[in-house]
Amino acid sequence: GLGNDRIEAIRLADIFRASVVDSTLESFVFELTGTPEKIDAFADLMRPLGLLEIARTGVAALSRGAVA
Repeated sequence: GLGNDRIEAIRLADIFRASVVDSTLESFVFELTGTPEKIDAFADLMRPLGLLEIARTGVAALSRGAVA
């Protein structure tokens, strides 16, 4: 049922360290960072629970520390 799917979606999000950025009674929006393989695995597991849409922002590079 819908309730079990919601519980399973939250459980999977927790395992994948995804953040819930929005939720309604019918849906969740998750934010996930990681390798393309990790994101693919998350999407594959979410599809049977009703994954409708995925937006991928691609690779971002950030520098850390002092720049010489």
